[in-house]
Formats: sequence, C-alpha cells, structure tokens
Amino acid sequence: MPFLENVTRGRGVPRARLEAVAEHYMHFGGVSPINELNRQIITAVEAQLRSAEIDLPVYFGNRNWHPMIEDTVAQMRDDGVRSALVFPTSAWGGYSGCRQYHEDIARARSAVGPNAPQLVKLRQYYDHPLLVASFADAVGAAVAELPADRRSGARLVFTAHSVPIAADAAAGPPEDGGNLYSRQVGEAARLVAAAAGFESHDLVWQSRSGPPQVPWLDPDICDHLEALAAAGTDAVVVCPVGFVSDHLEVVWDLDTEASEKAAELGIAFARAGTPGTDPRFAELVIDLIAEQRGDIPVQRLGTEPSYGVGRDGVSCRTGCCAR
Repeated sequence: MPFLENVTRGRGVPRARLEAVAEHYMHFGGVSPINELNRQIITAVEAQLRSAEIDLPVYFGNRNWHPMIEDTVAQMRDDGVRSALVFPTSAWGGYSGCRQYHEDIARARSAVGPNAPQLVKLRQYYDHPLLVASFADAVGAAVAELPADRRSGARLVFTAHSVPIAADAAAGPPEDGGNLYSRQVGEAARLVAAAAGFESHDLVWQSRSGPPQVPWLDPDICDHLEALAAAGTDAVVVCPVGFVSDHLEVVWDLDTEASEKAAELGIAFARAGTPGTDPRFAELVIDLIAEQRGDIPVQRLGTEPSYGVGRDGVSCRTGCCAR
C-alpha cells in the first residue's frame, strides 16, 4: 500500500481502488515485480556494455520505491560521477511517460545539491527497430500458443496503459497538436502488426485508475473482448505494447482478468511477451547511448515524433506534456 500511495499521490484515486489493487499484489508475494524486472534489465545492459567495450557504470533509481532516485543520485555524487545518461523504462511521450521523468531528475538533483552530477535523459524509443522486432517475435510466439484450428482467424489486440483524455490531449509540445502518447502507441502497434504479418489489428487500453467521472482513453480491454465475442471472434492475441516488462498491470490485468474474461466468452487467449527479458532490449539501451554520443544515427522506424531528451530536469520543449 505505501508503494501504491506513492504511485497515485495527487491523482485523486479513491481509497477503495487502492485497496483493490493492493489485494492484486498479494497474489504475487505482496510486492511489485518492477524492481526485480529492472535488475534483470540492468544485468543485461551491463553485459552489453562490456561486450561493446563501453566503460560506464550502471545505477538504478526509482520514483516511487527504494532505491529512490534521490538516494541514487547522492551515491553517484559520492562515487565521483560528474555526468550521466538517464534511461527511462518508458518508451513514450506524455506526462507520466516522459515529463515526469524530467521532474524526477530535477527533484533528485535539487535534493543532492550543487555537487549533483549532470543528468541527460535519453529520448523516447517507442519505434526503435529492436523494440518493434522483439514485440513482433513475441506476437508470433503467442499465435503458436493458440489452438491450431483457431490461429488463422485470431484477432491481434494491442494494449497500453490508459490515461485521462485531457492528459493525452496535452501530450507533446503545444505546437505539435497534442495526443502524442496515443499517437505513438498507435504507431508502435502499426509497426509491430506489420512486422508480425498482420494486415489489421485493434488498439485498446487497460489499467485505468482515476475517479469514474474523469474520462480516460478507451475502450478497455475487457469491454473490447466482449465486443469481439459478439462479432464472432473466437481467438485473440493480446500484445501489451505499452509495457517494456511484465509489470503487475500485465500479469494481473491481462494474464488474470482479461484471460478470465476471454475464457468466459469462449475466446482462445494468448498474451505476447514483453521485451524486457529479450537481449535486444539491452541492445536498444546501448543504441540510445551511442546515438546520444553521436556514434551512430538515430535508429527509428515510426512517423510520429520522438522527443524527450533533456538536461538536468529541463523538459525537452517549452510547455511539453504539461500535466
């Protein structure tokens, strides 16, 4: 519960909703899986750095639970680090997906004081070729999990974390027209579907947590499953394109709630894996480092913008992704 209170502070999430979500965590040992997932990514990144003969130490800091980013930046200062690149475990634009990371950086540097290292946040990477390839291969593997007689008619459904419609409207620099988050998610879904050999797909949302009177991006995954069943669909592959690893929103909201809903509706259900444990994800991190150092061209497949680079907590564009 203390972790969830940190995550949702200032967002008006009802206490009853927090208690319900806290109960979900009890099915998985009572802790968030994020720290262990991030440590696995860090181990893979360290191995890739050694392979590439790049001499960079890796530090780990969180927004909402230990190790807290303020403590991590203080440790970096004590270790003599003068500057560092910051890799966010979010591929997206938007307030929660990007702007809040800049705020975290600014808060941590302020807490540490004048000797804090300079921190440069790396760019949004929703359309990096390695991310797209990893998701596409995961979709293919999920198709193979379906009953053989249902694979050819399976519907490919992409999901990402819902956000308030007003927050999505404010995502991106004002001159770019807004909706950057949903635009990037839609473009990532298109790229992955094409790479996986699907001519069509659906994009839905999940895991909304705000007060019911506030409109969020929809449709919800479970509502969409009901619509698919009514239309005669008997098999789905769900790809959590909005998540880099198996957060609780994946293992509960999809593997439990959505899977149970599909079974109730008579729909064969397979969930594609997330890229965090794929070696290519660590390679992606090394690519972003090389891009920032000017060693390689920017690696992108999409048509929607990729912003997000900022120094010392200053947002990449004036007014970008305002809350």
